[in-house]
Amino acid sequence: MSRPASPYLAPGFYDDALAKGRHRDIVGGRWEETGRLQIALLRDEGLQPHHRLLDIGAGSLRLGCKAVPYLERGHYWATDASLPLMQRGHQAELADPARLPLAHLIEDADFAFPGIPDSIDYVIAWGVFTHLPGENLGRALTSLRHRFPRLQKFLFTLFLADDTAVHAPIAQPDGVVTHPARPPYHVLTRDVFAQCSSAGFAAFARDNRLPRGQRLWVAWPA
Repeated sequence: MSRPASPYLAPGFYDDALAKGRHRDIVGGRWEETGRLQIALLRDEGLQPHHRLLDIGAGSLRLGCKAVPYLERGHYWATDASLPLMQRGHQAELADPARLPLAHLIEDADFAFPGIPDSIDYVIAWGVFTHLPGENLGRALTSLRHRFPRLQKFLFTLFLADDTAVHAPIAQPDGVVTHPARPPYHVLTRDVFAQCSSAGFAAFARDNRLPRGQRLWVAWPA
């Protein structure tokens, strides 16, 4: 049997995890630490309460439970491959669920963003492209560029590799071993720049060391 491109694509993955009450664990753990870091980095990049935020791969709303109270009512939108996972987060993790309409949780595994308004200002994808083959970043960038004319910044995380090691497993600074052709994936910095440029974005990688050795990238329409 072939290995799925992402562990999240394995049959029954979400149903099994939710049945076991593991809605926090399957989005990567470090729940409080990572959620606080995500909202802090967004605010560092200029996110204000009046902005509209799209959280790609929102999972069980690890960021959502921080962003929803910060943003004006109805200004947070979320997508994920699993609607039930987001709904579990809405039920279990939000201090005031009424601040987030359930209609703002959109099941989307293809970066098509169905039903998301074109008024989105900021987008974040945390730990999404680390679990998907590299071409998915380019597809997401192209879709974002066409769908959201008001987009100011797109924040996303990746594992990076240099030219000498890109075709072999790499031990990242936080100990995670990444791979070129199976999850967790690593990519070349030059390939990220090329994908961003092809989709009409300028970009840079921040120096922050993030959990598990990921690097934060910030892209904006060029």
